[in-house]
Amino acid sequence: MSLRDRRVQYETAGLERTDLDLDPIVQWNIWYEEAASAGVAEPNAMTVSTVDQNSAPDSRVVLARSVDNDGFVFYTNYDSAKSLQLITKPVASAVFAWLDLHRQVRVRGTVQRVSEKQSDDYFASRPRESQIGAWASPQSQVIPDRNFIESRLIEVRKEFGDKQVTRPKTWGGWCIVPTTIEFWQGRPSRLHDRFVYTRSTSDSPWRIERLAP
Repeated sequence: MSLRDRRVQYETAGLERTDLDLDPIVQWNIWYEEAASAGVAEPNAMTVSTVDQNSAPDSRVVLARSVDNDGFVFYTNYDSAKSLQLITKPVASAVFAWLDLHRQVRVRGTVQRVSEKQSDDYFASRPRESQIGAWASPQSQVIPDRNFIESRLIEVRKEFGDKQVTRPKTWGGWCIVPTTIEFWQGRPSRLHDRFVYTRSTSDSPWRIERLAP
């Protein structure tokens, strides 16, 4: 089947304003739990888009590790391409695509680093091999071959031995502080339901509006 002929008809009950919580973070958590219960693979996966020094967009999939009133948190190397872009232009967008449920959530906002303690606490919760990997990989940098990483892993394992693996100072969390959050529910004939939450400041109440599909 060609790409232009591939279609999925969305047959869902739809989304009404009365279905939505007044707080988009609460609503996101409701949809996340429903996606997880439905067996969606990696329901916390989100496509994060940043802007590079030439004002060109750059996107990749990361895992959200915390979603609360502070925002949407993910972790990475602070020397990675996305981190360097966020340092220069601290804005980002994110998309959660739960296609099995014909749903997606779009997030836009400013970005800030999480606290050292929050990064430390999350790093301590990671599997040991993932901790070692954070030390071994110069993320986003050009490397000669796969053997470079394999050799670095061996070196880092030797360095730490049986000791606790501490967090590299070049590794930690970013938080997308949302200014808009949009909930999208697929409907037949591509006449989908879309509702967007917006607010002007972190202290102001959220406004909910329906958008045309």
